[in-house]
Amino acid sequence: MYSMVMTAIVRGIECVCIQVEADVSDGMPMFEMVGFLSSEVREARERVRTALHNCGFKIPAKRITVNLSPADLRKSGSGFDLPVAVAILAALGEVEEKILENTLVLGEISLSGQIKPIHGILPVLAKAREMGVKRCLIPFLNQAEAKLIPGIEIWAADNLRELAAYLKGEVYVEKPYSVEVHGMPQEAIPDFSEINGQETVKRACEVAVAGMHNFLMIGPPGSGKTMMAKRIPGILPPMNEKEKLEVSEIYSICGMLQQNEFVTDRRPFRMPHHTISPNGLSGGGTIPKPGEISLAHKGVLFLDELPEYKKSTLEILRQPMEDKQITLVRQSGIYRYPADFMLVAAMNPCKCGYYPDRDRCRCQDAEIARYLGRISKPLLDRIDISIEVPVLNYDDLAGLRQNESSQVIRERVVAALERQRHRFLQEEISCNSQIPSKNIGRYCKLDNGQQKYMKEIYQKMELSARGYYKILKTARTIADLENSEKIRDCHLNEAVCYRVQDKKYWE
Repeated sequence: MYSMVMTAIVRGIECVCIQVEADVSDGMPMFEMVGFLSSEVREARERVRTALHNCGFKIPAKRITVNLSPADLRKSGSGFDLPVAVAILAALGEVEEKILENTLVLGEISLSGQIKPIHGILPVLAKAREMGVKRCLIPFLNQAEAKLIPGIEIWAADNLRELAAYLKGEVYVEKPYSVEVHGMPQEAIPDFSEINGQETVKRACEVAVAGMHNFLMIGPPGSGKTMMAKRIPGILPPMNEKEKLEVSEIYSICGMLQQNEFVTDRRPFRMPHHTISPNGLSGGGTIPKPGEISLAHKGVLFLDELPEYKKSTLEILRQPMEDKQITLVRQSGIYRYPADFMLVAAMNPCKCGYYPDRDRCRCQDAEIARYLGRISKPLLDRIDISIEVPVLNYDDLAGLRQNESSQVIRERVVAALERQRHRFLQEEISCNSQIPSKNIGRYCKLDNGQQKYMKEIYQKMELSARGYYKILKTARTIADLENSEKIRDCHLNEAVCYRVQDKKYWE
């Protein structure tokens, strides 16, 4: 007898449907699986055979052939166990084949027949819903996560015997489950009120987050760069439901959702070490997985000690910073991952860290040029805001003044982003940093005097077209923070100041 069951495989962030065909016929007794299989899929043969036996199903002494198609697509992962088992049961007549029509099956099984959870259930079910699939058979421990995708019937089971009973016609009864969303506790995030002084840098952080602009801090060691960056999560705006689902899908694929966490409501803050490999940053591997830039999607990617990263690793950032996605071409296929992140970086101006203070810096000019040269001009040009972080004097450091809390700053940031959301309702963008160059004149209008001023700045600072547009986008964000529909001279001046460091250090 012949049967067919539908399942799916995750490739990048997208899903591809797979047909699992099973045929039980007369011939030499054997169990064979074909269809360009990885080793873990091939091993499903022994897991399925033993699980069926331990659940009380008799496998006749016949030839069993299982085919996973399309045959030119490599199959990997342990989620094929359950569809293979169900396909064999249908071919043996143990379950009703009619009930498997328009049904997707996913899950790993143990030797005892217990159905184990799998990674990446969210993007698979989202794809199944788009295809019009009526029902999904999944592990019980994936049930709460699966319920985040409305519009599709979910049958969740603990073991193979229980699922077979449902497929024989027993009425499915949904077991109770609970969804616990574990956001990062607000008190666990360091607060800006704990930092004395550095008001200019705090302001730059606020402007950067208010428009989701890429942000670079330059200063000597101990001036507070890392301390400032680690407080940025406290002023990030909340995510909407679409963004939560996008981020959760990525973390679901990587198996990085915490126990009892089925959707994440916090924006990611990723801080990879400078020894990270290019594949670790961009994604990839034998079985391609999202890298750090995708794990930072809709959040912050913080690179501390920026020049210490390999130059080849940093150059990977250039395309994703513009396109908001990364495309990996591998022998096994093409994989696309979202990469809409805000880059926050910190660096010393030289190897010792004290340039341009020649009283303390002992680096030679060639050494300084070589150190700063690790940051290429094309990458630097994609950074909207650069700010110098000076050494604090004693009075600022030991002062008892009342500092603004992260909550106060966050309220202004949320208000500014809400203005942007209303402005871009008819666009496919959500913040000022994403304004396409063709719409700069529409959203960042300048009067004649301002255009003359910007012409002088453009020539004096030797800006590129991208650098010029980034100044205008930053000025638009500053205006939004002050609830001004028009970009004023003071907004332009402040935005220009955030590009001066490029000229100072990279002459």
